[in-house]
Amino acid sequence: MPAPIRLRELIRTIRTARTQAEERAIIQKECALIRSAFREEDNTFRCRNVAKLLYMHMLGYPAHFGQLECLKLIASQRFTDKRIGYLGAMLLLDERQDVHLLMTNCIKNDLNHNTQYVQGLALCTLGSMGSAEMCRDLAGEVERLLKSSNSYIRKKAALCAVHIIRKVPELMEMFLPATRNLLGEKNHGVLHTAAVLITDMCERSPDTLSHFRKLVPQLVRILKNLIMSGYSPEHDVSGISDPFLQVRILRLLRILGKNDDEASEAMNDILAQVATNTETSKNVGNAILYETVLTIMDIKSESGLRVLAVNILGRFLLNNDKNIRYVALTSLLKTVQTDHNAVQRHRSTIVDCLKDADVSIKRRAMELSFALVNASNIRGMMKELLHFLDSCEVEFKSDCASGVFLAAEKYAPTKRWHIDTMMRVLTTAGSYVRDETVPNLILLITNTSQLHCYTVQRLFKAIQEDISQQPLVQVSAWCVGEYGDLLLSGSCDEDEPLQVTEEEVLNVLESMLQSNMSSSITRGYALTALMKLSTRFGSTVDRIKRVVSIYGSSIDVELQQRAVEYNTLFNKFDHMRPALLERMPIMEKSSSNGLAEVAETNGEAEPMERVPVAVHLPSTNEVSDLLDLLGGNEDAPSQPRGPSAPAGDLLTLLDGLDIQAPALGTAFTPQPPTFLLDNLASIPSDAFNNAHPAIPPVVAYEKGGLRIDFAFERSNTNPNVTIITLHASNSTDADVSDFVFQAAVPKTFQLQLLSPSSNVIPAKNSGGISQVIKVLNPQKQQLRMRLRLTYTHRGASMQEIGEVNNFPPQSWQ
Repeated sequence: MPAPIRLRELIRTIRTARTQAEERAIIQKECALIRSAFREEDNTFRCRNVAKLLYMHMLGYPAHFGQLECLKLIASQRFTDKRIGYLGAMLLLDERQDVHLLMTNCIKNDLNHNTQYVQGLALCTLGSMGSAEMCRDLAGEVERLLKSSNSYIRKKAALCAVHIIRKVPELMEMFLPATRNLLGEKNHGVLHTAAVLITDMCERSPDTLSHFRKLVPQLVRILKNLIMSGYSPEHDVSGISDPFLQVRILRLLRILGKNDDEASEAMNDILAQVATNTETSKNVGNAILYETVLTIMDIKSESGLRVLAVNILGRFLLNNDKNIRYVALTSLLKTVQTDHNAVQRHRSTIVDCLKDADVSIKRRAMELSFALVNASNIRGMMKELLHFLDSCEVEFKSDCASGVFLAAEKYAPTKRWHIDTMMRVLTTAGSYVRDETVPNLILLITNTSQLHCYTVQRLFKAIQEDISQQPLVQVSAWCVGEYGDLLLSGSCDEDEPLQVTEEEVLNVLESMLQSNMSSSITRGYALTALMKLSTRFGSTVDRIKRVVSIYGSSIDVELQQRAVEYNTLFNKFDHMRPALLERMPIMEKSSSNGLAEVAETNGEAEPMERVPVAVHLPSTNEVSDLLDLLGGNEDAPSQPRGPSAPAGDLLTLLDGLDIQAPALGTAFTPQPPTFLLDNLASIPSDAFNNAHPAIPPVVAYEKGGLRIDFAFERSNTNPNVTIITLHASNSTDADVSDFVFQAAVPKTFQLQLLSPSSNVIPAKNSGGISQVIKVLNPQKQQLRMRLRLTYTHRGASMQEIGEVNNFPPQSWQ
């Protein structure tokens, strides 16, 4: 065969290809020639062919057929062949392929070669793609080379040892003695690889970390020599002596000094020297300073040193390089909780970063600005942040508005300032605020009775000018409905009185109802406000009745229902209207239920009702009555109710099931206080053992020693009712306390949970808990149930969620 073309010629030919198809044709033709040469065992040009194959592999073309040829090159005695062979092995082989095991003997022979460059090739290959088996077989050879007198070999062996430790951590102890000796080396390359090896060991083993803490003084001396040494052309980078080694030693010191007073004390002085003597005009100096700051913040350093670190980050904020400013802001954000006063000194510089053109820097600056807000600077910081909110991009407005609300709620100097700030946000970024803002502001206004007149006048002025900001319009409508009489009185001490008439107020509310910008929720607020004003205004009641009656035929079902109910109130229960629509009482935000509270879900928040109203918290018996199963037998005596699963908690169980749990605020038709299942409310604790034998029991849950069994029986009075008796047992050696069982079923069923016999499940199956579950299944559908268990075991709070689908057919047919 003719001699194959050289690699350089192949590269030139491929680069002349004008299309992808032309390039593929060239590659395929050359691959065919290389395959033919491999089949003919052409030893003369094997090295050249493998080199070309590796180039094609780098371009993304398949080259796996050259793996065995790489092994043949490795076994060659020529250095040029070995170099290409080892390079091919590192690129084409990995530990997932059994072929690489054939290299073990060749690598072992080359590790004992009398040429340092051949030994270096073998060490590089083992450190790059050696499997756990190869590492175990060759670890002894690598450890021997770590003690070599040749610094080139020691450097390669140290990096190979890092790979071996990562693959086989139990071999770490083998390298400890040789690793300690590496730190006495003068060669910077060996010192660098030694620092890498020690860092990896310390991160993987606490015992090794304690062992190497004794070397802190030696590392400090090495670092001191680096920063105090004169110019060395071999290691100088922009006027700094070997910044790569300095950074590596600083990282190692950070690991050794963390949570250790003695080690931290030993490195305080050298860290101060590095921080004060390093030149900041070049990027290499900034890299060393940044690593120094991270080390100071992670170890138990002195307070003055921490202030110095924060000041370095403050200087970074003035740097023209955007990356350095971003790094500084990120580091300050991590530091602000522990060194708040030191970061506060750079507040003006941080606020200036809000004006930066780079969006990443602006986001970090915004987050850090909110972290710096406290009671002493709340007014100044809010002024800057509100100015930022006016001019920032759309993607910042939601987070910025939420941050302003939280800061104002926590540090507001006065109630009036708090209300003004929230109204300012709603006016400028109302469309971007989160859903919890409206009920929170309504709650604040309700509880600040001395500012009702001032607030309603400010809000009315705002919606006279603009009704496009829906949250602002909703709060305004609610306040006008509640305090419309104060709007007309004109007796506001806090602000210049606003002279308006009843007709003007109604005109604004009607414009909300008719505007295309108003959402369905906003129209609901406006209609409710009109209804409330019917008891606060005297001369416009007939106009309000006409407006309300118009929306009785609205295509919006929610609005239609409100209008129909309000019309009924006007026509049939007019004598009750003043009492029903009287002013809201003060609401407590910390109440466990009630519509002023905000329910949080995945960091978001949703108001529990659109219009806050006074809510009577039902007693346990009332909740049980609402969730009870409807049925006959009016003669059955009423029994005390056990606690049902809270409706809010049950809603969290409904993912994956088509379930609609009835809300506690839903209106129910009054019924006589007799229920079908009342006579089952007090079932003895051994009811599980007396379950109806015709329906087999099932295991509903079994995990970690906790087991829950269901036994079934039919109700004697209603065949559609299944009575499930839960029995919980505990086989572990520790009691389960605070046990709570909750359940949810699809919407075609009705469910009631009665009181459990106890909330403690004794250990070692020495007792149990019984609880009765009543299920009404009028459509005879297959029963499915979602469970949630909460309990405390060995001091730890546990929560488990599961689903039961294996109910026997007899339980629901």
